[in-house]
Amino acid sequence: MPMNAQSLSWVEVDAAALEQNVAAIRSNLAPGCEMAPVVKANAYGHGYLQIARLLDGKQFRYIGVHNLEEALILREGRISNDILILGYVPLEDLKTAVEAGFDFVVYNIETLRKLTEVANNKTPAKCHLKLETGANRQGVTREQLPDFLALFSGKPQLQLVGVSTHFANIEDTTDHSYAEFQFTRYAKMKQMIEASRLPVKYYHMASSAAALLFPHTHFNLARVGIALYGLWPSKETYLSYRLSGKQNQILRPVLSWKTVVGQIKDVRKGQYIGYGTTYRATADLKIAVIPIGYYDGYDRQLSNSGHVLINGMRAPIRGRICMDIFMVDVTDIPDVHLESEVVLIGRSGDEVIRAEDVAGWANTINYEVVSRIGSHLERRVINQRS
Repeated sequence: MPMNAQSLSWVEVDAAALEQNVAAIRSNLAPGCEMAPVVKANAYGHGYLQIARLLDGKQFRYIGVHNLEEALILREGRISNDILILGYVPLEDLKTAVEAGFDFVVYNIETLRKLTEVANNKTPAKCHLKLETGANRQGVTREQLPDFLALFSGKPQLQLVGVSTHFANIEDTTDHSYAEFQFTRYAKMKQMIEASRLPVKYYHMASSAAALLFPHTHFNLARVGIALYGLWPSKETYLSYRLSGKQNQILRPVLSWKTVVGQIKDVRKGQYIGYGTTYRATADLKIAVIPIGYYDGYDRQLSNSGHVLINGMRAPIRGRICMDIFMVDVTDIPDVHLESEVVLIGRSGDEVIRAEDVAGWANTINYEVVSRIGSHLERRVINQRS
């Protein structure tokens, strides 16, 4: 952003809400289980450094990221916490990851062979072996496991720090039989690893949903993403949590997304609004032009279906979402003027638009809504303790 330029749109990050969510999640973890906050995908749209700086130094074993680039963003931003890379590290970048002191997930035999070349006893590779238990994404199968363990054995430059896996169907259902199937597979592979006598420090499989629902999956580390930001992984997760008799209202959304009115204009009955003439006024209307669009992460699926908040009232979207503009109907909203605040996600007066509401209008999930908010937009931390 040019120096002294006024932001057309910005994200507010509520530090107090983040702190409340951390406390709530920790209270649900099994005794002895540490929490690893995940800040991949620009901290689920909240801002890498804004979130990491609020978390840094708060006794987390790791902060989790997806790739080496994200890990370097945190380190260059002077985040001191240990960092765990959860995604793929290219072979040519392994030396950088090792020398930077990052922990990282491994699941390719080629990765381990390369690590034996680039790591040494003084600067070992801190590996977390990912097991395939039923998601069929990243992971080492039970049949492959002996070969991986053999590569770790007798090689002090390769440290097997952790063993992980990932649930495939814990959020989208209230029937958790498949999650239990995965837990059983993980437990059996865990026994194989323990029999190898390799000194594993962390076993981790719990995501946000598992951290909230299933203490027996926690072991001694839980990777928490979406719940950290005050968003439930799914309505099924929330229902399962409440049906178990647990406390309501434990999570508070951290993110609000705002912009301003860029123009106010009159549209006469019978006139069209926007590209493709997809909306035709059935009465005289007052329209507000909003100066952001799908380039900023405001989904085109919201065309003619979503709402924003202005002066504590809902303004329906009229016409298509454009690349960097869209229009809303403010005919019945008093006192709307140029540069009036517009809430895309968050609260205005007594009205609230949640990330889940936007996801419903766009036929997607809250994860996608927040993580796709443009990284070029300003993130402002609010309610931070001095």
